[in-house]
Amino acid sequence: QVQLVESGGGLVQAGDSLRLSCAASGRTFSAYVMGWFRQGPGKEREFVAAISTSGGRTSYADSVKGRFTISRDNAKNTVYLQMNSLKSEDTAVYYCGATRGFYYSASNYESWGQGTQVTVSS
Repeated sequence: QVQLVESGGGLVQAGDSLRLSCAASGRTFSAYVMGWFRQGPGKEREFVAAISTSGGRTSYADSVKGRFTISRDNAKNTVYLQMNSLKSEDTAVYYCGATRGFYYSASNYESWGQGTQVTVSS
């Protein structure tokens, strides 16, 4: 398995931007499909975005499409989530996950980071 550490969360105002990073350990990072999920208070962990091993395929939840961009740098073992035009409903703990297939369900991801809090004030 790969070990993951997220960073970049914080408190911002509605309309602001943030970039989250997820650093992976191990030499097999490029073999994993990477995903970003989020979990709000009292809610289940929900899919945000995913990116294929090469970065050539991406997918987004409808709620973030056009505002968020997922990318990866396999040379740096890092996946990013650029979040623009943030809304109060984006407030959540954001997690990155690693999996072997292109999945949208958290149950299919085998490794998780500890999460980073994003709070958007309106």
